[in-house]
Amino acid sequence: MSASRISRAITALSLRYRVAPSNTQSTRARADSRQLTSRSSSRAPARRPVAHTVSPKRETKEASIVVDQRIRFRLALALGVFMIVFVLILGRTLMLQTFSRDTLHAASIDQRTRTVTLRADRGGIFDRNGHEIALSVPSQTLFVDPRMVVDPIGTAHALAGLLQLTPEREAKIQQVLVDKKSSFLYLARQVDKSTAQAVLALGLPGVSSDEEPLRVVESGVAGAVIGRTDPDGVGTAGLELQYDKLLAGIDGVSVRELDGSGNSMSNAAGSTNSGKPGDDLVLTIDKSLQFQTDQALIQRVTQLSAKAGTVIMMNSRTGEIYAMSNVRRSLDGTVGLATGNFAAVEAHEPGSVAKVFSVSAALDLGRTTETSSYKVPGTLRMDKFTIRDAYPHGLVSMTTRDIVRESSNLGAVKISETVTLEEKHDYLRAFGFGEKTGLQYPGESRGILRPTKDWYGTQKITVDYGYGYATTPLQMLAGVNVVANGGTYVAPKLLKATIDEDGVIHEAALSATHQVLKESTATTMTSLLKEVVCAGTGKLAQVKGMKVAGKTGTGYKAQTNGTYTTNTGGRKYFASFVGYFPADDPQITMLVSIDEPNGNTHDRFGGTAAATVFSRLAEVAIHELQISPTGVGSGCPKRSAVASSH
Repeated sequence: MSASRISRAITALSLRYRVAPSNTQSTRARADSRQLTSRSSSRAPARRPVAHTVSPKRETKEASIVVDQRIRFRLALALGVFMIVFVLILGRTLMLQTFSRDTLHAASIDQRTRTVTLRADRGGIFDRNGHEIALSVPSQTLFVDPRMVVDPIGTAHALAGLLQLTPEREAKIQQVLVDKKSSFLYLARQVDKSTAQAVLALGLPGVSSDEEPLRVVESGVAGAVIGRTDPDGVGTAGLELQYDKLLAGIDGVSVRELDGSGNSMSNAAGSTNSGKPGDDLVLTIDKSLQFQTDQALIQRVTQLSAKAGTVIMMNSRTGEIYAMSNVRRSLDGTVGLATGNFAAVEAHEPGSVAKVFSVSAALDLGRTTETSSYKVPGTLRMDKFTIRDAYPHGLVSMTTRDIVRESSNLGAVKISETVTLEEKHDYLRAFGFGEKTGLQYPGESRGILRPTKDWYGTQKITVDYGYGYATTPLQMLAGVNVVANGGTYVAPKLLKATIDEDGVIHEAALSATHQVLKESTATTMTSLLKEVVCAGTGKLAQVKGMKVAGKTGTGYKAQTNGTYTTNTGGRKYFASFVGYFPADDPQITMLVSIDEPNGNTHDRFGGTAAATVFSRLAEVAIHELQISPTGVGSGCPKRSAVASSH
């Protein structure tokens, strides 16, 4: 064997152990190796293999195994990844088809359908004669589906121009349109038809309108009593709140599919549930009497430069209220109908009208008679306080009849000296003070009547002539009506009946009643109250051809400084007159209260400020309700008597 061949063989062996040759080099090396081995074996004696020598066949097999393992690993890895992806896709598919099916289905419906609440027709409110007082009229409401808006900024700007929106409102609408997180946004509630048509004429994608009812009170009649609804038609005050469930009915639902422009798809299925309309209310209010009462009271409050006024006209037997008027002077000085029913929610000390209750209690207990005589002083000292009578006088002798007719404060105290504090309290409670009337009117006040353990000092006697407790005008009317109704308290009521969707009339329950006085006591008291009108402080309440009984009341208003005197040294008054007619068979009991008449004039008293309104409205009621006259002239016997107007 030549040296060159041996050199090549050694080189091949060396390279085999150091670096794996390429396929061509490996093949050539193997060939050279085999040739060298063959020649060596034929020419040289056999030798022991050199240490670490690897058989070519074994090497080839090992290399092949390595390649196969790599291929198998890659295939297994690819298969594993495939299986994982497959399982994930399968799991996701199963989840979408099972657990998430309802959610996705709802989302798809939400994208292509619009569900609109069909507000039930709110029931109307009628007066006792079937005349409409409050009703719902059609109006337009504009709204937008932000998902369908193509140009949020341009749309918001166009809407702001037509609807005269503030920059802040425009920016808020624009933000909602850009976010597209909501499917509904109100643009304007209850606008007129022309405004709605102008907006819709722009053809803005996503902008639509629906007809929406607007609640109105006919000519504002009894508006404070009727109350209010919000833009959604929900009662928020007054009778609208008190009877909201009856009036509201049950809303319906309309479902329709929309195309990409927000228009209804003509070939799409839809569904509509029209709901149930609300019931109508029939009130005890007489619309004509209410209107005339409002006008008379506005005129009187204006004349007296007063702060406010209240009139309540009630059926003496049933407690049904024919009119309930509230008038207020606004900050700009104009006088108009109030927005709140202050007759039921504001309480004041009653003043001399309270003598009806204190004298009635003494008569009912047998502690006095109409002819009982008392020595009445002009002033009375008690707990370091000097109490003066309603008008200046010295020590005089007065009967019970005189005391009521002249409205003597200290005379009422003398009559009540034989009545215990507990008895006074119990009678006042029975007359309805310190608790609600049963009208269940929203926000109705209980007034103030403390337990006798909390009566201190002068309060033990001031309750006899109208101080130390507070009543609402409604409570005071119901209290005096006890005498008119033969000694029986009857709760005031405003609801006469309801009418359901089928037109069936359901009469309201009768007013609750309870006995307060003996009938004989009420008869005696009526005799005394007729004299108040005929010869005493209430002469201006006389009505032509009608016998009237009633009582005047002039109360000082408590001030924020804790006294009855203003910071400038003056006084503010609450002037009232409560009466009923025909006196011997009462059909109407009426209260007139004037809050803060001009304190510098003679018209600050109940007998002047309020009694004239009573007389005027009594004539209206006699005409409207066709009440038969009970006498001639003033309805009073001829006699000469001069009295003050307290």
